[in-house]
Amino acid sequence: MSTAAGVHSLAEITSQPEVWGKAVETFHKEADAFKSLVAGHRYSQVIFTGCGSTYYLAQAGAALFQQTLGTSARAYPASEIALFPELVFQPAAEPLLIAVSRSGETTETLAAVRAFRQHFRGPVVAITCYESSLTTAADFAFVIPEAQETSVAQTRSFASMLVVVEALIASLAGRGDLDILSRLGATAASLLERYQGLAQQLGEDQRIERFFFLGSGPLYGIACEAMLKMKEMSLSYSEAFHVLEFRHGPMSMVDQRALVVVLMSDEAHAQEASVVKDMRARGAQTLVIADQEYGLGLKAAPHFVHIDANLPRWARPVAYLPVLQLMAFHRALSNGQNPDLPANLEFVISLDASMM
Repeated sequence: MSTAAGVHSLAEITSQPEVWGKAVETFHKEADAFKSLVAGHRYSQVIFTGCGSTYYLAQAGAALFQQTLGTSARAYPASEIALFPELVFQPAAEPLLIAVSRSGETTETLAAVRAFRQHFRGPVVAITCYESSLTTAADFAFVIPEAQETSVAQTRSFASMLVVVEALIASLAGRGDLDILSRLGATAASLLERYQGLAQQLGEDQRIERFFFLGSGPLYGIACEAMLKMKEMSLSYSEAFHVLEFRHGPMSMVDQRALVVVLMSDEAHAQEASVVKDMRARGAQTLVIADQEYGLGLKAAPHFVHIDANLPRWARPVAYLPVLQLMAFHRALSNGQNPDLPANLEFVISLDASMM
């Protein structure tokens, strides 16, 4: 008997309150060993890498790392590191490589680690869901087996690995509020309960033909991941931009058939709210996700997701994900797609070794 379309994706999205807790446990179990690995080093360059979803995770992680610790951090697709190392590695740098991969078997990510090894003796830290070739190649690995998935599209794996990235950054920064991590599961549960109806409503609204996801700073990587979930799960037109960059050309696509999703930040909420206002004036539907109202009257807006978890900036990016994952899931079903098995995609991208 065939399995109903989306049954795995839905289970993986809705299991996140528990699985995020397991990710926190993984971090705490390995935290001392991780800190011992990096103790005494002042890395001049921190490189995050991944492919597809995990490249977007790398973008969020690098921005959050530099924002929190003040150390230069950049994200690169693993293929760019493997094929164009001279554009990535700085001469005489003392770098740290953080490689993120759900499976730990993605060809380009393994090639990026090899390229890094050819240039530097710095450590490689892996974040993954499986004991794999990547964990063998790395100097240290955070492995979250509870975040493994049946679906091709990443949901709880992405979020759980992001939880670990947030935690390791806060730990390196010497933050005294790491106990906040224990609240992330409850935050996910609250968001899924309060906004499952809104996610379904927007996902099933066939008047929407174009989806735009906007985020700035560390939230740009989250916006990109939300874009990818909508695109790969439902085969819908979907793009991601920095919030204010959206005015510089892309908003020409905005009309009554567009949904503009803005992931609002603490630092730039006034400017981001101005973009929301502009897009509404052009006829678009808007969805704002924010930790608070910022005195902007957001609760009166047609579509507002209020995170309302009192999370510090370093722990908050993951909270923007669950409602957007659920919206993509419902859009896929509404479009007659199976979100468990996106068209043309495979669970692991493996290339011929001669290509890398």
